[in-house]
Amino acid sequence: MSETPPNTLQYRFDGPEDAPVLILGPSLGTTWHMWDRQVPELARQWRIFRYDLPGHGGAPAHPAGSVADLAARLLATLDALGVHRFGYAGCALGGAVGVELALRHPERVASLALIAASPRFGTADEFRQRGVIVRTNGLDPIARSSPDRWFTSGFAAAQPAITDWAVQMVRTTDPGCYIGACEALAAFDVRAELGLVGVPTLVLVGSDDQVTGPAEARTLVAGIPDARLAVVPGASHLVPVEQPAAVTDLLVRHFSTAWQPVHDHSTGQTAVPGVSLKPAVATPPPATAPVAEIAPASLVEPPQVMGRPDPYDAGLKVRREVLGDAHVDRALSQADDFSGDFQDFVTRYAWGEIWDRPGLDRRSRSCVTLTALVAGGHLEELAFHTRAALRNGLTPDEIKEVLLQAAVYCGVPAANSAFRVAQQVIQEETTPTE
Repeated sequence: MSETPPNTLQYRFDGPEDAPVLILGPSLGTTWHMWDRQVPELARQWRIFRYDLPGHGGAPAHPAGSVADLAARLLATLDALGVHRFGYAGCALGGAVGVELALRHPERVASLALIAASPRFGTADEFRQRGVIVRTNGLDPIARSSPDRWFTSGFAAAQPAITDWAVQMVRTTDPGCYIGACEALAAFDVRAELGLVGVPTLVLVGSDDQVTGPAEARTLVAGIPDARLAVVPGASHLVPVEQPAAVTDLLVRHFSTAWQPVHDHSTGQTAVPGVSLKPAVATPPPATAPVAEIAPASLVEPPQVMGRPDPYDAGLKVRREVLGDAHVDRALSQADDFSGDFQDFVTRYAWGEIWDRPGLDRRSRSCVTLTALVAGGHLEELAFHTRAALRNGLTPDEIKEVLLQAAVYCGVPAANSAFRVAQQVIQEETTPTE
């Protein structure tokens, strides 16, 4: 166990102290206990390192807003422990951390397993919407619906104790850290970089996973040069919990046979690992055996930009983060020869020059924008900027205070119309979907 400064993660070790380190990374809303049934077998030949996400499992509530931040905290934790090189297996968000490590710190990752993972998890809108629901209603609606996302219906019905454990695990997570993790997943997109993952990779997915299913797994395998696919029958998203024996067998097989040795760039020689890794279990049955589906990814060098950067790309990124992909896609798709220059202008200057300035945070900019829209009577834009304000972290009560303040300075009739629009948007955005 560990004491946890803000820049590190809560962790625990299992297994022999002199064995190679194998890291097991958790999914959003879970704790390191999701790996309990893998540890006894894996710890026979690896030093198992498990960690909790911030605010999960009693870990200190220091939110991390990006996958890169989580990876940096993990490396800081490992550095403090003197662990330089390791194998890594991660589930969902834990898998995203693994991809980040393999892309940014390839010299440290000996082998990789991505479980229920994806190069992009759904859409940014979906995760920011989940953040709005948690900020407004707490974690209880998410907790109660977790078994439906994580397990097949048959497993959930047959294992009520595990179902209750899953609900309680989410319910006891810190809401701010859960929202931060949603923001991390909303921003995560490595589809264009998969070809740069240079370590042996097992991509493992449940056949019935409706969150990140076989299609997403095949995208990973097609993009990562040295990757294999394993589809586990009768499992949904939290496949290590639902099918522990199959997952354990696959992990043992992968990490026993695909542990990339250290390459010394100063001598041009390859160092042989000091510990011999041999399979500890029989080869998995054909139903769960990895299937090779390897395809190269084309790599395109980004153009070099001279002088001051064009604010368009930054503006488009901010515009999508604030207003949502669906809204921006709709606005851009409707642009034609007449209105296209205006959409370009708005993206480049309103979003790239103003909204991207560091002088005010996005919460403050939302307050200013809502007030200005009330004053101008722009109710259509008030609707989608109310949605944006919720995504930017304002609560419904805070939006109410902004509109009350606007009533004093912009007039009661304007605020009356604004309350009607905002009330409808807030009801739509904060009502949990069961």
